[in-house]
Amino acid sequence: MARMATHRLTSRSAPGARPRARDVLELLKPITWFPPIWAFLCGVISSGVAVSSRWPFLIAGVLLVGPLVCGTSQAVNDWFDRHVDAINEPGRPIPSGRVGGQWGLWIAIVGTVLAIGVAAATGIWVVLATGVGLAFAWAYSAPPFRLKRSGIWGPAAVALTYEGLTWFTGASVMAGTLPNGPILILLSLYSAGAFGIMTLNDFKAVAGDRAMGIRSLPATLGVGPAARIACVVMAVPQIVVVACLAWWGHMLVAAVVGVLLAGQLALMPRLLRNPLRETPWYNATGTSLYVLGMLASAFGLGGVLGL
Repeated sequence: MARMATHRLTSRSAPGARPRARDVLELLKPITWFPPIWAFLCGVISSGVAVSSRWPFLIAGVLLVGPLVCGTSQAVNDWFDRHVDAINEPGRPIPSGRVGGQWGLWIAIVGTVLAIGVAAATGIWVVLATGVGLAFAWAYSAPPFRLKRSGIWGPAAVALTYEGLTWFTGASVMAGTLPNGPILILLSLYSAGAFGIMTLNDFKAVAGDRAMGIRSLPATLGVGPAARIACVVMAVPQIVVVACLAWWGHMLVAAVVGVLLAGQLALMPRLLRNPLRETPWYNATGTSLYVLGMLASAFGLGGVLGL
């Protein structure tokens, strides 16, 4: 017991002391950067622009959507949830004291400023997308908005920023201008569908959400109705995506996305039978098919391999 107590004391930073780099990295949650980087790469591919002609902008874009915007959003969330995390996740960097004092807030502020600075070097449309993404990141966690308390505005904000704005950023970074109409249509449709994915993510904390007054759809409607809504919201935009791709002449890609959608529909009954138990399984299977459909659509729009 004495050794354990000593370890806790030594691992805790002095109040206001500069945190270690590894604790800051943990605060920024690198594992959460993958979804926006995936959507960003879909944007890059959909632009049809050769990477070799814009590689510095590509690197800047990856930094933007990953550590700068997504990482900053995680720091903002952890700062404003530090009192809740002290109960539920006391080992997180802020409640554990490894990122002490006001460092969590300052990291979020510095990340915001850096993101705007990097975006400014890549073009006005990227600046606008970054600004909107950061605004939602703060509004999601910080009072007075606290969008995360809403089962509608919370998932919608995350879906828009993780899927739509990052796809937009990738296409705009490569094209150096506003993405074309088909790109804007598909990124909007996939953002709408991602609302369902974000709703499924709320299933892991239904009891806690009810206790904390967070009005997620599973907490307010019940897990069964919320799961059905999530499935419909994910499926309908993809049906429209398939129709759009076929209308634009991308028949092979439309068929691929259609097959991936059929796979999701085949998996949904198992999810609906027991949403609380099966959501992790569906995220590993059905959601993976969803994001593969995004990539296939991007290949079609970008004319890669003649698709």
